[in-house]
Amino acid sequence: MVGAFEFAPAIALLPLAAFVVALLFGDYLPKKGAYAGILATAGSLALSLWMLVAVFGGEAYNEELYDWAIGEEITFHFGILIDPLSALMLVIVSLVALLVHVFSMGYMNDEGETGLRRYYAELGLFTFSMLAFVMADNLLMAFIFFELVGLCSYLLIGFWFRTRSAPSAAKKAFLVTRFGDYFFLLGVVAIGATFGTLSFAGDASFVDAAAGAIDAGETFHGFSAETWVTILGLLVLGGVIGKSAQFPLHTWLPDAMEGPTTVSALIHAATMVAAGVYLVARMFGFYALSPTALAIIAFVGAFTALFAATMGVVKDDIKQVLAYSTISQYGYMMLGLGVGGYVAGVFHLMNHAFFKALLFLGAGAVIILMHHEQDMWKMGGLKDKAPVTYYTFLAGALALAGIIPFSGFWSKDEILFDAIILGLEEPIFLVAYAMGLLAVFFTGFYTFRMVFLTFHGEPRTDAARDPHPLGWNVKAPLAVLGVLALVAGVANLAPVAKLTGVDIVFLEHWLDGEYGAVDGLLYSEYTATAGLETAYIAGSETITLIAAGVLALGLALGGAGLAYVLYNVPEPKAHTENLGQAREVLRSNYYQDEFQVWLATGVTLPLARAADRFDGSVIDGVVNGVSSVSLFGSGGMKRLQTGVVTNYAALIVLGFVALLVFFGVYGGWFV
Repeated sequence: MVGAFEFAPAIALLPLAAFVVALLFGDYLPKKGAYAGILATAGSLALSLWMLVAVFGGEAYNEELYDWAIGEEITFHFGILIDPLSALMLVIVSLVALLVHVFSMGYMNDEGETGLRRYYAELGLFTFSMLAFVMADNLLMAFIFFELVGLCSYLLIGFWFRTRSAPSAAKKAFLVTRFGDYFFLLGVVAIGATFGTLSFAGDASFVDAAAGAIDAGETFHGFSAETWVTILGLLVLGGVIGKSAQFPLHTWLPDAMEGPTTVSALIHAATMVAAGVYLVARMFGFYALSPTALAIIAFVGAFTALFAATMGVVKDDIKQVLAYSTISQYGYMMLGLGVGGYVAGVFHLMNHAFFKALLFLGAGAVIILMHHEQDMWKMGGLKDKAPVTYYTFLAGALALAGIIPFSGFWSKDEILFDAIILGLEEPIFLVAYAMGLLAVFFTGFYTFRMVFLTFHGEPRTDAARDPHPLGWNVKAPLAVLGVLALVAGVANLAPVAKLTGVDIVFLEHWLDGEYGAVDGLLYSEYTATAGLETAYIAGSETITLIAAGVLALGLALGGAGLAYVLYNVPEPKAHTENLGQAREVLRSNYYQDEFQVWLATGVTLPLARAADRFDGSVIDGVVNGVSSVSLFGSGGMKRLQTGVVTNYAALIVLGFVALLVFFGVYGGWFV
């Protein structure tokens, strides 16, 4: 199977070829280049599955492809790393991208839609960027494609650039994520300068170098090795917080709904927002060396999970509800990784990719049905008119809410269980667990509020009474993702395994390298390095497992039940208006946008103007003053240098006469 890895570059290059074909020839191709994208992503999926089988067969691949800058201390190169984590992520990205391409033919290729050549070209470039990011074997290469993912999101969010809102949302996404990426870039430079390598795995990885520095008790710039690793990890985390829309750099994601719904599905499920969490998982061996960094990751994730879930409760736009749920769910992943639950975090990343792609594409189907209406209060009664959309969307909603046996239950509860186990050892983490647990209730509520307002009750508008028909290219992706939302949880039934003793934790064995070779640290070594062994390694009391699972499930059902009582009626009312001023705060997103505008215009801009005045009047004033004196003196000397000999002779005579007069008058003073 080693020969399979020779085709690894083609996984990313196929979508890149589709980008070129659509860009150059899209106007002359059927569906404006959609088929080129479908063929390319289908090829990427087939090759990704081949990589998965190869890793399962005991192989790993870590190969440098091209050295593009060779120095005495460090070499920059492009390379490919295929291990269990990257092989799994390649399948997720290529599968979701394929389904998005297929769905796009039914969503974007409406009569009168313009710019489709550009759309499919950008979609191909987006897919290429994420696949190349996943395969990157070093941090600098990852940063390059991390940024290219951001560029593609900017282009696609602003696809409808003739409107006022889409370009504004695209610029906001670009600027907010660039702010975080500035810290990421500093982290990349600092890691390379500190350890002389940027490789993720292998004998020359910065993870091994950092571990060796800590063991040796080295210091860097006056900091202990562990403190310096913490600083470096937090710098990289800045980019993660921006891309994965974690507090406080999450404000771009709801506005990104201005792009096509298909783009939202790709961004939220498998590309841009997933990139940040994947990077933490990829660097988990490095973060495991710093309990402080892990704790910060855990608390940022837990707070974001709760914070975003509260805002989702009052949104009326179906895509806005899903946007805040994405922010919240990636918070859960960060919480899982932060408490040492490497498997749980990756497991939820996988499950979320499937059920969130399903929900966004389902929302796209609803928008088609509703003749491009997105306000849930103008829907209703779609359950019987679009059964495929309803039941697949319901599967995604059950997975998002964490209702057993759907996939989200298994991964979300594994995260919460890992959090409470660590919290019992270190009580401060019980706060993070409590925030994650409380978010479960809000998730159940806003998810089923969305379901009941959209599909149940009586039609509330003419569009809902006479919905637009859906084609096979819309229904087929929903069906595939609906099945995955139901069954993907069987990949790691850790609670059942703990209670029954039956070994049904496939994903845990997969990530631990038991099913294939790994060129780098295994997840069990990560947690051992950090001193944070997960419950399924160290063991735990059965009663804790049962109580944690029942409590989380009860809260999810409680939230869903409250939504059922309030909104599963023929003529639902806006009960959130009873929240009073709290509703306005939530609808205004805690006034975070206003705060950021004030921070930019009320603080940063005046400081910049003051610095500009100081630079112009003081710094430039001193420099200009020196130059003025120099110019004045040189100007005077210039006038004396006429080049006429008689002038020089006259000056000499005058000077001589002046000296004679001086010594004649004052000469006696020198005696």
